[in-house]
Amino acid sequence: MGDVVLLLLAALSCHSGAVWLALAIRAHWRQVTGESAPDAATVRMLRILGAAALLVGLVLCLWADAPSMAVLVWIMYLALFAFITAFTLAWRPQVLKLWLPGFRPRSPLS
Repeated sequence: MGDVVLLLLAALSCHSGAVWLALAIRAHWRQVTGESAPDAATVRMLRILGAAALLVGLVLCLWADAPSMAVLVWIMYLALFAFITAFTLAWRPQVLKLWLPGFRPRSPLS
């Protein structure tokens, strides 16, 4: 039972990593937030969060399974969640705002 929880956490981590890396791209940021581009600090933070989440996903997979199986599961998670993130951006990009909890649109006056 503990392995299932670890793999579910790894899946959530990989999904979050894929979303954060996608949001670091200007075109995707515009789709999700409606703003032209994130500032440099936001891009850096999203890239660090994305990479860290993917690394955490790998560690959780390694913790749940033998290394040969864990790497396979992690690679499949990467492919699956890249696919899901791409289709979410195509059909319902506003859903990805859930990964930006502190986001507030810039005032047009600033």
